[in-house]
Amino acid sequence: MASFVEQLRGGCPVPFYNQDSFSTTDGFIDGRVCQAMANLGNITCCLPCPLVDWVYPDSFDTMASAADWASVVGTICCIFLLASWLFLPVEKTHRHYLSICLTVAVAIMNMGFVVPLAANPEQCINPITPNDMSTSSVCAASGTLIMLGGFAGMMWVFLRALSLHLQICWQVVVGRNFMWFAQATGWIIPIIIVSVALNFSGVSFRFGQTCHVNHDNSLADFWIPMLVFSGLTVFLQGATFVYCIKVYLESLADSSTTTEGSGLPTYSNNTQMTISPRQAYRRVKRVIQLQWRGITIVLIILMDVIFFSVVFVFQDRTMEAARLHPDKATEWITCIVEAGGDKSACTNKTSDLVVAQPTLVAVLMLLSINGVWLLLFLGTWNMASGWVELVMKTLGFKQDPTEFVSKDAALKTKSYELLSRETTTGMGQPTRPAPTRVNPVNSSRGAFIAVDTKSPISPFTDTSSPGGQFNGKMPSPYVDSPISPADMRRSDALAASPSVEDGRRTPDYFGTTARYHAPSGSFSSPNAPRSPPPAWSPESGAARSPRHEGDLNPLGMNRI
Repeated sequence: MASFVEQLRGGCPVPFYNQDSFSTTDGFIDGRVCQAMANLGNITCCLPCPLVDWVYPDSFDTMASAADWASVVGTICCIFLLASWLFLPVEKTHRHYLSICLTVAVAIMNMGFVVPLAANPEQCINPITPNDMSTSSVCAASGTLIMLGGFAGMMWVFLRALSLHLQICWQVVVGRNFMWFAQATGWIIPIIIVSVALNFSGVSFRFGQTCHVNHDNSLADFWIPMLVFSGLTVFLQGATFVYCIKVYLESLADSSTTTEGSGLPTYSNNTQMTISPRQAYRRVKRVIQLQWRGITIVLIILMDVIFFSVVFVFQDRTMEAARLHPDKATEWITCIVEAGGDKSACTNKTSDLVVAQPTLVAVLMLLSINGVWLLLFLGTWNMASGWVELVMKTLGFKQDPTEFVSKDAALKTKSYELLSRETTTGMGQPTRPAPTRVNPVNSSRGAFIAVDTKSPISPFTDTSSPGGQFNGKMPSPYVDSPISPADMRRSDALAASPSVEDGRRTPDYFGTTARYHAPSGSFSSPNAPRSPPPAWSPESGAARSPRHEGDLNPLGMNRI
């Protein structure tokens, strides 16, 4: 055995191997770390595979395995969310396609770490050459899943930021058309990008048991598109925050009070509306209260993707520079040779060759726990109670009958707004609780159902009129139509659900707030009549006809 190993070394010092002793077609040839030895007759000696076993301490394998197991936990969290959205009623989960697709993308990326953990693949095809997607099916699967899930997650984060920006800044209703646009771009673009990257760059074992995109052409076909969409997401999110700050500052400078007009828009004869800064601030605040958890998960995944991209691009640049300038590795190679292959004596000399171990481990760990973040910010306690109810129903256990509560009593006391929290009386005390949504019901759409009322984010557009234009009619929050018990239970459950206003919902539409319409005439601003009143006629009024005056008997006025 010793003679065979010496043959493979071909005159190279321990622990290096002679490049000429191995095939030049099997595995990822560019993944070899080789250098010509001038003092040994210009023979090319290569470092044993895998590279991370020589440039990082032994603790790297332990930390990489910990990141893989963290991805298992993240995958379980994603599966729990997806199963809850699939089997539980919407009142328990408040599911939305933006949340579902983002969770699917993160689950795909986590599977890229779980697959090699279960398969335990061989990282090297021979002592100096790492396996790639052409020589290892596990490598091909893990690399493809990581790239596809990572890019798809970035796309759905971008689409979520775009949806929020359109709703807050431009008051655009993101409805069914936006949903189909998001489904097309959120999946087709990642599939195209990953297909191009696999064709022109490929994947191979580079860090631990998972495969990552190779250096060749990866900057153009994968990393630049990833960073472009990351930059667009940062721009949209930043613009949205700037707009929110602007609206908040304008609301502070607004000297108008709600008692002068109930703090609501006024309409002229041509139905044009003017939005006060305070009203705009309340609208923005309502949206942020509904979606602050979604905004937070966007920021977390965005930072993870940017950090992941920058670190891997820097790693590629560092290793390519070491390959093009072998003198950078001379000190470390000399140390390895003098130490007889003991890497622990030379790990402090690898700073110019690879990324620092804490940075690389942090990247792998952050990518693995994205599923945990999704469960924390998109999950609800109602999901747990929903699963308990589903299991009890499946096993045949009967639940306690729900006490009948009037529909009006189930509504929150603060659900009708004419005065806002910001307005105070002359004594400086608040005059009304915090405003929330009041969803007027269109009688043509049936009973009162909170989540089904579709209206844009602007609280002034009446969607019951054609084209969404204001029709001058005050919608009533009550309708003279029967309410089914199922609708009543659904509405009451939504009203009682703590997740409706804790930022876990991602609605496409936002219900309208109560509108105040200034009357055309009042005691403070009377208007002259436009035409004289009609002349009074005794025949048309309440007075009796003169011909009945003789028949009047005062003593028989109560006689039937």
